[in-house]
Amino acid sequence: MAKRQTSTTASAALQSGEDLYLQRARLALPRLVRQARAGTPIFYSDLAEELGMSNPRTLNYPLGAIGRALAALGRKHNMTVPGIQALVINKRTGLPGEGIGKFVTPLPFSEYAIEQKRRLIDAYLSKIYTYPQWEWVLEQFELHPLPPVPAAILDEARQYIGGGESERHRQLKLYVATRPDLLGLSPAVGPGRTEYLLLSADRLDVLFEHGAQRIAVEVKSDLSDQADVLRGLFQCIKYRALLEAEQVAQGHVPNSRAVLVLQGQLPADLLGLKNALGIEVLEGVAPNA
Repeated sequence: MAKRQTSTTASAALQSGEDLYLQRARLALPRLVRQARAGTPIFYSDLAEELGMSNPRTLNYPLGAIGRALAALGRKHNMTVPGIQALVINKRTGLPGEGIGKFVTPLPFSEYAIEQKRRLIDAYLSKIYTYPQWEWVLEQFELHPLPPVPAAILDEARQYIGGGESERHRQLKLYVATRPDLLGLSPAVGPGRTEYLLLSADRLDVLFEHGAQRIAVEVKSDLSDQADVLRGLFQCIKYRALLEAEQVAQGHVPNSRAVLVLQGQLPADLLGLKNALGIEVLEGVAPNA
């Protein structure tokens, strides 16, 4: 059995350990603080992509190191530091790994039903989101908050002058409308509706309806530059909110998604923002593939 790390050794391991998993832990912690401040969890696969890791499963080692170091930091200062690694969740279950159980309940986590686990995790995530000292935590490990999206990129996105729809955009939109499977939907859902008019007078590129769920799709062809893709991320936030507002107005329970579909790849400078905002992005979708 591994020897329990003391407050000093656990903190020192995260702060300066040379093992690859500790180097990755130091890269991951500021990104988890970003997610905590945004109030958004992050999928294993998305965090692995940010860290340049090909196998998300190996995140268990750096996340475990973070959990041990935060627990040790709490013991050292006679305080409770939430296990921020709980923000990293499985895309299929929407839950963190079983190892988080000891942070959220004194009982064996594996014995809880899935819905009980969700309630426990939701309550624990609220503690992470409202914890006021994450920047202090980073300082204890000689780490720094991640820089925001460069102002020049944001300013460029504001300098938008509308124009007509390009033929490449039109083709991509029509193609996506015929492919609900791209969004994880059954082909039985049928083709989506293009240019769907919302009550706000905004138009969606594509709308799919899957039972009670509505899915807005914003498409960007390979002609879109970084500023236009950035606008697409914010358009997804707007469209999801508008769809849910319409559902409320119609007496339905809000249940919607918004997905950004790119013919090209998401610019590297926007990867962190995409994760902080919790936006679904599909890359490399080509009508002629």
